[in-house]
Amino acid sequence: MERPMPKTAINLYSVRELEDSTFGVLERVADAGYDGVQFAGEYSPLHDDPNAVVEALETLGLGVVPPHVGIETLEDDRAAVREAYVPLGIDGVVVPWLGPDRFESSGAVEETSTRLEALADDLADEGWALSYHNHDHEYADLGSESAFERFLEATDIGIELDVGWALAAGDDPVERLRRLRGRIRTVHLKDMRVDGDPEFAEIGEGDVDVRACAEAAADAGAEWLVYEHDDPREPAASLERGAAVLGKL
Repeated sequence: MERPMPKTAINLYSVRELEDSTFGVLERVADAGYDGVQFAGEYSPLHDDPNAVVEALETLGLGVVPPHVGIETLEDDRAAVREAYVPLGIDGVVVPWLGPDRFESSGAVEETSTRLEALADDLADEGWALSYHNHDHEYADLGSESAFERFLEATDIGIELDVGWALAAGDDPVERLRRLRGRIRTVHLKDMRVDGDPEFAEIGEGDVDVRACAEAAADAGAEWLVYEHDDPREPAASLERGAAVLGKL
């Protein structure tokens, strides 16, 4: 039997250039037809009244994807993270970035893996699962394998696969999603052009096979398909396009 598609959301980093409040952006997300939202950056209950955010989400009928929270904030200011996100009832968080130096060698990968596993153990005490969001630099060549492969072997934390960055790194995102079955809760459906230097593209206009990735994500047990565009020319229009494309999958 065909598995139903995961729910749809947008990562709010995509619309960081909008001159709007968090609540105005949430209204745009709901009006566009997304099922939920992934908080990131300044659009976050870390910077707004969490109870007011909860009320807005309930009014608009939006679910909450495990948010993006920087690793230093998770390690050094856990009280602020709890205050912001416990009212939203989240059960997971995503580290959205670690720099290229954290994956440049076998030793760096080992240190990174140990650091994230320790954080995952701490967050488990909060009832939260930890995931990591890739870019392309995690695929640094270590000789016998990529740093990303080494990282996956050394950890059992969740992976929020960004299919656009995976393709840009030379990976097959469809096959990667299949191999990550059981470790995937959220998938970033980002489109990119990868003939030459990678370039961000509006979803459906780049080289990513968005439908195949969505189907592989569903087969892998993903709960959310999250639209993200790192640098849209028109963020409001990109938000609308993302919802329209995801809604047809």
